[in-house]
Amino acid sequence: MDERVSRQLPDVLVGPILRRIERQRLVLWLVTTRPLSLRLTLHSANADSFSVVLEEKHCRCLPLGRNAYACLIDVALDAPLPEDVMIGYDLHIVHSNGEETGIADWAPHLLYGDERHPSFVIKSRLDGILHGSCRKPHYGSRDGLARADAWLAEHHDHAEKRPALLLLTGDQIYADDVAGPMLAAIHELIERLGLWGERLEGAVVDDSDALYAAEDTYYRREYLLPQFESTEALRERFFGGVEKPVFTTDSAANHLITLSEVLAMYLLVWSPVPWGLISRAEPSLDDEYRERFAKEREVIDEFVAELPAVARLFAQVPTLMIFDDHDVTDDWNLTAAWEETAYGHSFSRRIVGNALVAYLLCQGWGNAPERLKAPIDQLQHFLEAFDAHGYLPSKQQDDLITELLRFEGWGFCLPGPPKLVALDIRTRRWRSERKRHRPSGLMDWEALTELQQEMLDEPSIIIVSPSPMFGVKLIEGVQRLFTWAGKPLLVDAENWMAHRGAAQVMLNIFRHTRTPRNYVILSGDVHYSFVYDVRIRHRDAGPHIWQITSSGIKNGFPDTLLDWFDRLNRWLYAPWSPLNWFTKRRRMEVRPFIPDRAKAGERLWNGSGIGLVRLDEQGRPSEINELGVNGVTVRFHPKRD
Repeated sequence: MDERVSRQLPDVLVGPILRRIERQRLVLWLVTTRPLSLRLTLHSANADSFSVVLEEKHCRCLPLGRNAYACLIDVALDAPLPEDVMIGYDLHIVHSNGEETGIADWAPHLLYGDERHPSFVIKSRLDGILHGSCRKPHYGSRDGLARADAWLAEHHDHAEKRPALLLLTGDQIYADDVAGPMLAAIHELIERLGLWGERLEGAVVDDSDALYAAEDTYYRREYLLPQFESTEALRERFFGGVEKPVFTTDSAANHLITLSEVLAMYLLVWSPVPWGLISRAEPSLDDEYRERFAKEREVIDEFVAELPAVARLFAQVPTLMIFDDHDVTDDWNLTAAWEETAYGHSFSRRIVGNALVAYLLCQGWGNAPERLKAPIDQLQHFLEAFDAHGYLPSKQQDDLITELLRFEGWGFCLPGPPKLVALDIRTRRWRSERKRHRPSGLMDWEALTELQQEMLDEPSIIIVSPSPMFGVKLIEGVQRLFTWAGKPLLVDAENWMAHRGAAQVMLNIFRHTRTPRNYVILSGDVHYSFVYDVRIRHRDAGPHIWQITSSGIKNGFPDTLLDWFDRLNRWLYAPWSPLNWFTKRRRMEVRPFIPDRAKAGERLWNGSGIGLVRLDEQGRPSEINELGVNGVTVRFHPKRD
């Protein structure tokens, strides 16, 4: 892109997004179109103002292309910031003529009302948490993150009411399920910003430019794989539109492939600014896809209209993130056989690896930067090694992917109180060596042992588990039946109880006398909301466990099907039912909470939204809410006997 066009680009494409915010440390993430000179200022009624010019040691920028840089600001403070009060901040761009522009000048959509800069609150304890997962741009509902922003707009002047955190617990993007208009926008943005190209091994096309120009690049990406019988399973796995008759039907024919495609997706789902840089023209399509493209475009237009609210939420609430499968691909690492298929072919390995590289850069980096220093160093060397044509070196790309597939540091902790532990349930699986088509345990023995060590002697704990630890027994039973039939991929048979070893170790952790007395488990993944109060039978001293599961941020479960599952689960797994003795958690007493807007007897609530949990001083839930995208707040209450 020539210099004239580059000057027409905005300085900042995405952000700032507040990431890890502590009394003596501030971490922010943003994407710029060029290297910027920045100055960070802080304002508080209870402390002196703070200003620092962000040098290289404070702000690390990695080139995504000729006109795109991902930047992490990580500032250590000499004096601790005050807790439980409003702290305003601004990020000034220092221009070559000495003039400065603040957020109110270059990103006014990040501000509430007449404020001149965004703000945050550092809580003395984790007293309120927004949490959610599963945000699919072309799902036919409003955006739960925009609903969270509307809620925050009503409370942002009151420090005591603001949440301590926003937790995104998986499927922040759908790399495997992309609408045609979104993929077209991705390709326009790649060209507009000059995002790096790559060469492709094991595909019909030779490189990324050929992929974007290919006749089959929209809705028919399965035809871009080698046409050999040996790759039939691979084509079906990634691009076949796998039918899932019990739960849903996923379309993967627009599956993201290149690193730049995944990076562009992140820019387009987190900020309204990149949408203003592209024409959003319809690509050349066959007649059979034009109608589908038009319908999808209506939903994407509504999604884009709510992005200013989403960006504002990210700028005002510290946000931490952990992956689930759709951030990479559906059923990621579900079975040992899946791993053999996916990682045994150079092209599918690259697809998975590119999504993991993008996760590292866009999500993982801000959770715990020091924990990810080694892979970020390797990533920077790779991104800076582009050639004269703007292509990245294939060998370095494959080497980086190899290291990331081996990496074991994706999970993270916050000291609290209460302490928060976010689990990686995707890459450290308890694989079945003898029956490789059986679902792997969500964490292996070593990872579960490390989890127990993190929790020893803590009075209370918050566990972020993308998949619920205690799910709906009937649905888990259906998944078990399909697993016995050798078809676990048909029903996403990935729950904590699907693997005997992992389930047993996890349940034993709860019984350990030195692990916490109060557990709050925050989950998503299943696209509906429910709350369970879990106790160990015949033990009065505890522990007390709350399984709190939030609906999809922008996704849902088929209404009629969920109604039947809810009804049948109540009948078949009533407290007196002998079927309970065939479950792995038969020694646990599980009591459901009741959503206040449910029909008589319902325990499951369906509808896009975001969870809001309030915790008391002992780390126990005092309020459990689901903020629905329709403006309704659903409250969960204990079931009365």
